Amino acid sequence: MKLKSKILIIAGSDSSGGAGVQADIKTATSLGAYALTAITAVTVQNTKGVKSVISIPSNEIKNQIIFSAKDIKPDGIKIGMLHSKSVIKNVLESLKELKIKKIVLDPVMVAKGGTRLISNQAIKILKRDFLHQVSLITPNIPEAEVLTGFKINNKTDMIKVGEKLISLGAKNVLIKGGHLKSKKVEDVFLNKSELKVFTSPRYKTDNTHGTGCTLSTAIATFFSCGKSLKKACELGIKYVNSAILTNPRYGKGHGPINHLNSIEIKKRFK
Repeated sequence: MKLKSKILIIAGSDSSGGAGVQADIKTATSLGAYALTAITAVTVQNTKGVKSVISIPSNEIKNQIIFSAKDIKPDGIKIGMLHSKSVIKNVLESLKELKIKKIVLDPVMVAKGGTRLISNQAIKILKRDFLHQVSLITPNIPEAEVLTGFKINNKTDMIKVGEKLISLGAKNVLIKGGHLKSKKVEDVFLNKSELKVFTSPRYKTDNTHGTGCTLSTAIATFFSCGKSLKKACELGIKYVNSAILTNPRYGKGHGPINHLNSIEIKKRFK
C-alpha cells in the first residue's frame, strides 16, 4: 500500500492496545497514512478498566509535537486525551506554531469503564480556547452533555446540542449516537450551513473499546487525503462499523475492535 498522507496523533496511550495512540496508529496505518505521535499520558489498563494514569510533562508534550512535525510535516492532526490545563495550553501553542489547518479533536473525557480522564478546569479551557481552533470535534453523547450542560435523550436533542457547540465556537461537529438505546446508531454531523445524520446498524457486542479514538483518527486520515469533512465522516463511520463487526473477541471486558479490517494480505505473505 502506498502512503497517502502523514498524520500527527496527539493522545494518551493504552497499554491494552485497543484505544488511544495504539488504536490511532493502527487506524492511520491500515488506511494508508504515516503516523507521528505525541504522547500526552500513559494509561495502565486492560479490557476491564483503567488501573492508573501517568501524565507526561506538558512541556515535553509540546517538544514531541514540534520536534517531530518540524522534520516530517503532517497533512493533518488528530487530538485525543488532553487531561489538564497545562497540557491544553502547550498543545494550543504548538498548533499555532505549526499552522496545520486540518485538525480533528476527539474530546476524551471518560474511559469505557467509567474512569474520569480530564479535570473540570481543563474542560472549561477546552470550551473557551480550543473549539474554534479545530476543523471538527467528535464528542460522544456523555462528552457532548458535559461540554454543553444539556441532557441528550434522542436525535433531536443531539442536533440541539450540536448547534450549541457551534455557538460555542466549533466549526464542525460530529456527535456519536452509540450511547442512545435505539435499534440503529445515528451519528449527527452539522455546521452552520448543513446537517447530515449517518445511520448504521447496531451490533450486539461488548467489544467496542477504542471506537471513538478509531473513528476520529479515521476521519483525520480521510480528511488529510483530500476528502471533504462530511465524506471523511461517512468513510470513517463505515470503517469503524466494519471493525466492530469483525472484532477479534479478545479480553474479558470491553474488548478491542479489528483495525485490520481494511487490509488485504497479498498471496506472497499468506
